[in-house]
Amino acid sequence: MSNIKINHLAIVVEDVEQSLAFWSDGLGLSLGGAVEDVPAEEVRVAFLNVGESHIELVQPTTDDSGIAKYLAKRGQGMHHICLEVSDIEATLVDLSNKGYDLINDTPKERDGRRYAFVHPKSTGGVLLELYEVN
Repeated sequence: MSNIKINHLAIVVEDVEQSLAFWSDGLGLSLGGAVEDVPAEEVRVAFLNVGESHIELVQPTTDDSGIAKYLAKRGQGMHHICLEVSDIEATLVDLSNKGYDLINDTPKERDGRRYAFVHPKSTGGVLLELYEVN
């Protein structure tokens, strides 16, 4: 598990467009692409460039999704940290063998990117997403 880097920090928001006023207009961060809907995750997302990393703004698009429930319970704010790993399957096996709780035993895939989540009870209360990069 060498060469791990922060890919992004995700923030749950009620309204992506409204939140962009601060992050983009206020701080001058540029969008890393278009604001997009992700139906499989029931969210609308925007990625803002911060050096080699990103801030991801995440807005629920349904009232019963996991993100919507998180927002209703905890309000807007930090949701997860995403780290880049070179071999996601090996990383998941290693973490599992060491007794850490995974949300995903096998990676999911979206837009050609493989990812998985580690449960916050194993990380000191922070939801951790892993992205595979080659």
